Amino acid sequence: MLQLKSKYDVFRQQINVVIHGTSTKAGRLFDLILLGLILLSVFLVMMETVAGFNQKYHYYLVLLEWIITGLFTIEYILRIISINKPFKYIFSFYGIVDLLAIVPMYLSFFLVGTSILSVIRSLRLLRLFKILNHPQFNGHYLQLKQAIYASKGKIIVFIYFVLISTIIIGSIMYVVEGKQSGFTSIPIGIYWAIVTLTTVGYGDISPITPLGQFIASLVMILGYGIIAVPTGIVTAEIAKRANFKASNPKYPCSECGSDDYPDNANFCPNCGHSLEKK
Repeated sequence: MLQLKSKYDVFRQQINVVIHGTSTKAGRLFDLILLGLILLSVFLVMMETVAGFNQKYHYYLVLLEWIITGLFTIEYILRIISINKPFKYIFSFYGIVDLLAIVPMYLSFFLVGTSILSVIRSLRLLRLFKILNHPQFNGHYLQLKQAIYASKGKIIVFIYFVLISTIIIGSIMYVVEGKQSGFTSIPIGIYWAIVTLTTVGYGDISPITPLGQFIASLVMILGYGIIAVPTGIVTAEIAKRANFKASNPKYPCSECGSDDYPDNANFCPNCGHSLEKK
C-alpha cells in the first residue's frame, strides 16, 4: 500500500531540489543569488575597514550585514532539514564554512569587533564550482587534475630541490654577508633566498659585498628558470594526454564530461552515468 508523503516531507524534497540541485533552473538561480549575497557581504566587510566610508554609512553597513546574516542563517537551517543525514553536512567542509559565515555577527553581541570575521564568508565562494557543474567545465577540470596528479612525482622532486637550494644559498649568504648586512641568522638568509628565487624582491635585505652581489645575481637568474619548471612539467603532461586522446578519440560522458574510461565501458567510472555510443 502506497504511503502518502506528509506536507513536511514534500517541503523537504522541494527544498532539497532547490538547494542541492544543479541541473534545475531553480537550483542554478538559488546558487547565483547565494553567490551574489556572499560577494556583497565580503564587499561590505571590506568597506567597513575604510574609515571615511564606514563613518558615513556605518548604520547601513550593519543593517545590510544583519539582513545577509539572517538569510544565511535561514539557508543553513534549510540545508540541515532538507537532507537525510544532517550531521554529515554539519561536519563537512562546506557545513563548517557555512556555520563560520554566520557565527561572527551573533558573537558581536558579546565580543566587540568579531563582526569583522564575517570576511570568512569569502570561503563560500568555493561553491562556484557547484554552479560550474557542467560537462564542458568538468571535462577541463578533470584534464587538469589528471595532468597534475600524473606530474606529482616530478613536482615533489623539484620542490625538494628548491628547498635544499634555499637552505644552501641562505647559509652561504649568512657566512658571506654577515650581520652587518642584515643577514643576522641562517633562517633570515633562507628567507632572502626564497624572496630572491621567486623574483619577488622586497628589498628589505640586500647584499653589499661584491661576492654577495655576485651570488645574488646567480640566484636571480636561477629564479627565472625555477618559475618556469613546474609550468613546463604540467604543460608537457597536458600535451601528452592531448596527443594521446587525439589518436584515441572518445566521446566524453554527457553527465560529467570525463573521457577517461575503457573502450568497452558502458558506464562512466567517474559518475556512473550511461555512456552514449555515437
